[in-house]
Amino acid sequence: MRSEEIRKLFLEFFEKKNHKILPSASLLPDDPQLLFTVAGMVPFKPIFWGKVDPVYPRVATCQKCLRTTDIENVGRTPRHHTFFEMLGNFSFGDYFKQEAIEWAWEFVTEILKIPEEKLWISVYEEDDEAYEIWRKLGIPSNKILKLGKEDNFWGPAGPTGPCGPDTEIFYDTGIEVPVSDGETPNPANTEGRFVEIWNLVFTEFYQDENGMLHPLKRKNIDTGAGLERIAAMMQGVYYNFDTDLFIPIIDRICNVLDVEYGKNEKNDVSIRVIADHIRAITFLISDGVLPSNEGRGYVLRRILRRAARHGTLLGAKEPFLFKIVDSVITKMSPIYPEIKEKEEFVKKIIVGEEERFLQNLTRGLELVEKIAKENNGVINGESAFKLYDTYGFPIDILRDIAEENNYKLDEEGFKKYMEQQRKRAREAKGEVEFTKKSDYEFLNVETPFVGYEKMEDTASVLYIKMDKFVDKAEDVECEIVLDKTPFYAEKGGQVADKGIIKGKEGIFYVDYVYNPKEGIIVHKGRLVGKLNVGEKVEAKVDKERRKATMRNHTATHLLHAALRKILGDHVRQSGSLVEPEKLRFDFTHYEALSKEEIEKVEKLVNSIVLEAVKVDVEVKSYDEAVKEGAMALFEEKYGDFVRVVKVRNFSEELCGGTHVSNTGEIGLFKIISEGSVSAGVRRIEAITGFNSLDYLKEVENRLELVKTELEASDFDLVHKIKKLKASIKELESKIKKYMKESVDVESILENSMEINSIKLATVIFEEMDVESLREIADKLIDKGLDLITIFNKVGEKVVIVVKRRKSLSKIHAGQIAKELAKELGGGGGGRPDFAQAGGKNPEKIEVAIKKLKEILKEC
Repeated sequence: MRSEEIRKLFLEFFEKKNHKILPSASLLPDDPQLLFTVAGMVPFKPIFWGKVDPVYPRVATCQKCLRTTDIENVGRTPRHHTFFEMLGNFSFGDYFKQEAIEWAWEFVTEILKIPEEKLWISVYEEDDEAYEIWRKLGIPSNKILKLGKEDNFWGPAGPTGPCGPDTEIFYDTGIEVPVSDGETPNPANTEGRFVEIWNLVFTEFYQDENGMLHPLKRKNIDTGAGLERIAAMMQGVYYNFDTDLFIPIIDRICNVLDVEYGKNEKNDVSIRVIADHIRAITFLISDGVLPSNEGRGYVLRRILRRAARHGTLLGAKEPFLFKIVDSVITKMSPIYPEIKEKEEFVKKIIVGEEERFLQNLTRGLELVEKIAKENNGVINGESAFKLYDTYGFPIDILRDIAEENNYKLDEEGFKKYMEQQRKRAREAKGEVEFTKKSDYEFLNVETPFVGYEKMEDTASVLYIKMDKFVDKAEDVECEIVLDKTPFYAEKGGQVADKGIIKGKEGIFYVDYVYNPKEGIIVHKGRLVGKLNVGEKVEAKVDKERRKATMRNHTATHLLHAALRKILGDHVRQSGSLVEPEKLRFDFTHYEALSKEEIEKVEKLVNSIVLEAVKVDVEVKSYDEAVKEGAMALFEEKYGDFVRVVKVRNFSEELCGGTHVSNTGEIGLFKIISEGSVSAGVRRIEAITGFNSLDYLKEVENRLELVKTELEASDFDLVHKIKKLKASIKELESKIKKYMKESVDVESILENSMEINSIKLATVIFEEMDVESLREIADKLIDKGLDLITIFNKVGEKVVIVVKRRKSLSKIHAGQIAKELAKELGGGGGGRPDFAQAGGKNPEKIEVAIKKLKEILKEC
């Protein structure tokens, strides 16, 4: 039975049982705690948690899922995968254990027609109800295993939450595996023979902070059956990779790489890794993930590079993964049409990432071997981090290499270096911890933020802190906590407000505002005069600074929406900075924006600005907001209730920042730069309001200066510039000709020398163009030299040209150029007969000439 039929039969079966059949959700869940959809129940998590009422009491799906927790086992075992499909039926307060068990048994035995003698059952040891239901279905007691919590109890997602016992159906593959003497093989005492094909979870309890279980008012059913496992069972194969889900992909891999499957286990592992990973890669990119060094993008990068590396083990010398995509799309697009729509986009992303990785792979592998040899087979944490940071080797690849070569990999050391890098990155971004969180931890107060409504307010001083908390202060740098504040604390990419807090006898100048813990807002700054705890003060935000920040923040939302509309929905925010002077927006995209694309984005944003659209802000439950289409960022932490900032039907995001009330307040939106942050991540910087006016004034002033210098008007400025460029080009040509003709070739020949039967000359020039250097070198070789080395000073740098007579095979021009460049603080190389290099220490030319003589003496 083919996989297509299994999917169809499952969904039709539960449709007849009055289940609503829903399409698969994205691999990217609307859940800030999860990177990916890891199970069929993830899209229904808010329902299981009781946060949202179900639209349908019964649902069935075939859900695409992704996990990387055991990625090192993928390809090595029969059933480990990154991407997989999970068949599932769900009940939200409707049916419970009896129906779930009876229907699962009916589907397996009557629809799939699996012989009952091939099936085993496990239940939670305290779940007598489930045990009795199985017994009434005729399952012998010796084939129902009662197991403990570690096997048959589905715990909460965190320390608290919904949970419950589960029951599992196992299929006996019949393969011979070790078992204790006298014991009958069963799922509990063997490894590999029995395959779990279906897990039925009975969500009937809530676990509190103390681990106590309380019955839920609404009991739910959550089941999961791996399609790949069921396909293997139905097709009579032990490996999931031998099913129709993978065979077309494996055939394509073998065709592209000219290898055979089933002939060599080492090669088979690599083929299976590629077959698994290309499915994950195709679906991740189709769902909007791009390779990067953080979050979801880094997971994709790890998977893609691991697949590429296994390709090199099979002989691949160039990018090949993009050629495998067709087989995935042919097999899977009838079920998931989105991957067909994104086919060319997926291939483009894969090729770019493969090319970048393969450039560093050979050098990186050489370095791994060198490190292992020098450290008695150990790859220490520092070396592992260098391989990751310099050559793009994810830890998964190093783990594979270590296992293949019996090296020891220090993963804990690697993690320490990674954390140090993250700490440096946080500090570089200005994420400095001004006060230890513990200093405010004990404070049982909250500081209401009133800055959404006003920028000035009367407040009372609750705490003053210097080295410790004090009752009063005078002329000192310190921190202040008020009973309420209009000052915005830095978070979500928006900088903190500045301003003053004015008391009876002193003024506190606010330089920075932050949250040492949830609910408390701390003002950091400089006190001039006196201030006391309990004193009434006037808190005044710098209004013009805040207004400029608000303009830039709302413009950031409009920019995000415009980019998604013009470039595609793969665009996702990966970082931002909103400050009074400008906005900075980092986003996922695979190539530089063209001039036309930038103009389209600017025009679209400015069209929304000119329409003066009302900016609506609402407070909603997180799940309601996401359900309505508001964009959430994975990196952000959200509470149960969130602020939704909406600009008509153009933009809708979860955001705690401050915004204008009408897009017309933004003024002119102008992009001032677009560039690369890292592979797959671009950065735009833009300005609004008065900053745009200042920018245009500056451009206008520069233009006036150019016109004055060229004695040109607006109408003939371009003509005069072109004329000037033509004159410069003509003069440069004459200079080149003069410099070339001024070179005394005969004098160079007369001053040549001979070392080890090699007739050579060295020459030092200044500001000569490279083309002339080559012509001079050719002329000198034609005149009888065996070797000519030219050093050309250009400003603070030096260019080296090395040329030899073609018949002089005992020396290599490229190697000589490389060695001389080292002496000059540079690098380069080239062909055996001609090479070019460069350096940044022209004062060391004489040292390089001495090195040249030493090299020739050793020839």
